[in-house]
Amino acid sequence: MNKIFLTAAIMLSTAAQADGEKIAVFTKNLTNPLFQVERLGAESAAKQMGATVQHYVPTKPDSIPEQMSQIEDVAVKRPNAIVFIPVDPKAMVPGIAKINAANIPVVNVTDRAAGGKFVSFIGADDYSLGLETARFLLKAMGGKGNVVIMEGVKASLTNIDRVRGFKKALEENPGVKLLAQQPGNYQRLQALQVMENLMQTFPQIDGVIAANDAMATGVIEAMEAANRKGLVVGINGTKEAIDAIKAGKMLASGDYAGFEQGCLGTMVAIRELHKLPVPKEVVFPASVIHKGNYQPYDVAAEQRACPKYEDLIKK
Repeated sequence: MNKIFLTAAIMLSTAAQADGEKIAVFTKNLTNPLFQVERLGAESAAKQMGATVQHYVPTKPDSIPEQMSQIEDVAVKRPNAIVFIPVDPKAMVPGIAKINAANIPVVNVTDRAAGGKFVSFIGADDYSLGLETARFLLKAMGGKGNVVIMEGVKASLTNIDRVRGFKKALEENPGVKLLAQQPGNYQRLQALQVMENLMQTFPQIDGVIAANDAMATGVIEAMEAANRKGLVVGINGTKEAIDAIKAGKMLASGDYAGFEQGCLGTMVAIRELHKLPVPKEVVFPASVIHKGNYQPYDVAAEQRACPKYEDLIKK
């Protein structure tokens, strides 16, 4: 592992004070607020359970070669367990095979890997989340008007399932016209630029369905700069989305339960090491955060503590 990868891992090591199990936590990038929240959830769970975590994050967003190199480093260092979000569900299967060959227990979180052996999968129902979030927007629009879809990374499973949900909601609302469907690759700046182009093409955009909050934020910035009005929804329930909902700039955000996923993924990894029962799969249900119910979410992730394990597996 070269110095760049080592630096990324060392800079993100947690300061949890414990001498117990060492858990390696793999996330996809440093730019998406969802993964920061998941890392904080992992740290909170580790602290509660007397363990430490070491974060591995590609310096280039979603880099397959970097994550593969980090896996090779971890296979040599041999942490007690791994919490793993693949940067690509198919491309990282050979890396998972290396982890399995090293006999290190691994919990798959957020993006379901296409192969490999895992203790558990912890995630959310992206299709239902996309469906319910889009339904909320279309209801607020009165079932009529013009919308655009801001996709994430086209090949990612989260994007594919969320967009399927968006399309189902549109089928239920024949009075709504889909003007365009463009990728913003889950990045705020890319979504801002795409929205600028869309506004030049379409003089009337009444709603935007964004596949994550970062892109929704970029869309809102572009609309504000152009003095355009429209309803915008995102997904993930990040703090920036909650702040935008409070301010009346964003209509709603689908709650991806990222903090809880980080918590539970780490709890399951540690429980497996302790030979305690663990679920094979936990999929958090879909819910939508809006101006009428945002208050419980209005807490910075750094100030949150993981719920009890028993409460998380009941969700």
